[in-house]
This record gives sequence, C-alpha cells and structure tokens, in this order.
Amino acid sequence: MPGIIVVGAQWGDEGKGKATDQLGERVDYCVRYSGGNNAGHTIVVGGEKFVLHLLPSGILNPGTTTILGNGVVIDLDVMASEMQALRSRGLDVAHPLLSANAHIIAPFHTTIDKVTERFLGKRRIGTTGRGVGPAYADKVNRIGIRVQDLFDESILRQKVEASLDQKNHLLVKVYNRREIDPVQTTELLLSHAETLRPHVIDCSRVLNEALDADKVVLFEGAQASHLDVDHGTYPYVTSSNPGAAGACTGTGMGPTRIDRVVGIAKAYTTRVGEGPFPTELFDEDGETLREKGNEYGATTGRKRRCGWFDAVVVEHATLVNNFTDIFLTKLDILSGWEKIPVCVAYDVNGVRHDTMPMTQSDLHHAKPIYEYLDGWTEDISEARSFTDLPLNCQAYVQRLEKLVGCRISGIGVGPGREQSVMIHDLL
Repeated sequence: MPGIIVVGAQWGDEGKGKATDQLGERVDYCVRYSGGNNAGHTIVVGGEKFVLHLLPSGILNPGTTTILGNGVVIDLDVMASEMQALRSRGLDVAHPLLSANAHIIAPFHTTIDKVTERFLGKRRIGTTGRGVGPAYADKVNRIGIRVQDLFDESILRQKVEASLDQKNHLLVKVYNRREIDPVQTTELLLSHAETLRPHVIDCSRVLNEALDADKVVLFEGAQASHLDVDHGTYPYVTSSNPGAAGACTGTGMGPTRIDRVVGIAKAYTTRVGEGPFPTELFDEDGETLREKGNEYGATTGRKRRCGWFDAVVVEHATLVNNFTDIFLTKLDILSGWEKIPVCVAYDVNGVRHDTMPMTQSDLHHAKPIYEYLDGWTEDISEARSFTDLPLNCQAYVQRLEKLVGCRISGIGVGPGREQSVMIHDLL
C-alpha cells in the first residue's frame, strides 16, 4: 500500500488539511514530519470548523493513527491544550504517537524567538513567535532537548542547564531581560513525562512495519515548499524542510517507500510574513480575495498577503518535490471576475524568466508577466465532478495544469469536507 506525501506548493495556507482530510478513512497513519505549532490547518467537518496547529489533521478521522515524527518540534503545553480542546467539543480522539527523537520547544525558545524578532526591527523574518526557529537552532547546535530526555531526569536537568547557561547571558546582557530559571523549566517539562510515556515510539520502525503490513501512510508537511529552509525564499522561510524530501528525514523512512507526492496549491496565491511575493496585490482585487477567501492566518490571525496564481512558483515546487498530483484549493473564490490574471513568467530588469530565478536578488526585482484567462460568474460550490464546472472554469484548471507541469487530480470548491471535485484518485 502507498506512502503518500502532502506538500504545500506555495508559501503555506494552501489547504493541506482539507486535502489530507479527503483521504479520510482510507488512511491508516497520518504523520507530521516537520514544523511545529507555527502551522495552522483549518478543517470543516459537518459545518464545524476545527483549527489544528500541531496535531496532524488526520486526528479527526477515528480510524487513523496519528504520529508526530522526529522532524517535528513539539510544544508540550500546546499539544495538551489542543487535545483538551478537541475532547471538550465531544470528539473521542486518540493521543498522537510521538517519535522519541522529536525535539521539544521549551518555554525559553518562545522567549528567545519573540525578543530576537523585535530586536531585528526592519530586518525581521516575520516568525510566529512560537519558538520553532530557536528549537531547531538548538537541534543543529546539538544542545536540543528530545522527547526521550523526559524519561531521564538527570539528563534533562543537565540539558536545560547547558542550554540556559548561554541563553541567559544573551537575555540579560543583550536583550535586557530577566534570566530564566533552569529548575523551574525542568520541572515544567517533567510534568508531561508520565502522560506521554505510553505514546512514545520508534517512529521509523513503526512506519516501516505499517507499510510492510499494507497500511496506507500519509506524510503531512507543515508550511510549504517555498518556505523550505533549503529550497524556499531564504531567509524568509521556516527552520525545517517541509518539502517532500523532509518526509524521509523527518520520520526515518527511505525514499523508495514513497509512492505519491501530492502538491497542494491555492487557485490564487497568499503569503504570511515577510519575503518576496511577485504577484502580490495592493488594490481592490487583493482585498476582495482576502475577504472572500477569509485569508487570515489560522495560527496568528494576521492578514494574509494576496495575489494572483503564480505558475512560476508552483512549477518550481513541482520540480523540487517531483509532484505526481496537485490538489487545487479555493477555486470557488475566483467566481465573479471577468478576467483572471495568471503569472506565467517574470520580468527581471528587462529580462524574461520563464522559471524561478536562481538568486534572491533577481526574485526581489521580479515583476509578473500575466496571461489573462476568461472568468466565470457561476457559484461552483455544489460541483462534484469536473463537468459540473463552467467551461471557463474548466479551461482555467487545464491551463494551470499545463503551466505547472503536473496533473490536477482534485479541486476544492468550498470549505466543507464534501466540497471537492476529484478527477483522479489520490491513492
């Protein structure tokens, strides 16, 4: 049975949760492999909206086992509060399994994240302030705290003290803040140990054995390809690898276990935070997209920057991730425009670029070259097959498919679980 990766093809907020949810009961395991609670998945089930920040979106499917892989950084308090929030709404959800090698976001990571961003001023990255970047920095610097450390109090205390020895100097002498108490921090982390102990696993072994037993494993990325620390619009990226390759390192799976890579692309483009955005709109069309699409960050509530579909961005994501399929979301939002611009290339200082510029400097100066497609006025929210869509809408999808170099296998026509048009099965 297949191993399937779901990856955002733009700058996040494409609706990965909805696409993941479409596979529903056919998925045996849903695994987050990167990021932390800086992500936000919004899922509408039976008219009810659920916003998940850390938990895998498959947690809403009763028959699906959810896992947080070693590539995820976990805020234990956030995980506990999300679980409690779901249960308080009457959902009988099973606790996610956790890789023993996953790193923990400690309270001091959140503090460092916020004060550093303020200190940067105009050079800020636009982080969510959730401590994700500092936790990954500690991981790379080999002073991180892992889930397995919760079960050895002596090691945990040593690691917290070692990490805070440096950070307290930084907080006090550079940022003029009070130092953080390592004893109090250790006790706070230890308070989660017994609750988590039954749920901690060897992620690689569990998932490989699941695939050997013909189970369907869905690997769910947070953020998106163009926020990947290696392949995104650096430095305006996240601190992990949300691209398809990150699913292997973030769970302990070999690449030959992966059968499908599904890219999720919005029918237009949005971005939260700083960084280049060639098709960004600052006019009435941009505001209309924001209001019709309810483009406000699920995690932060920040207004999303809105623009027309950028085929250059999605084609590059197709190249980097080797998408087998694309799921196009929020196509219903585009109803009502007489003409719909699609960015097919960039003008960079008078030179046409049909593919993503190699350097950040060129991308910063890129101006979109648009192709104008005929729009439609019909409400498409009730469409359930491709032929239900207006002819101009069908032509829009087919043109995007050609521009990005990958078949579009599914289309979102509304926020509800049932509001989808499936052209090709994702399994």
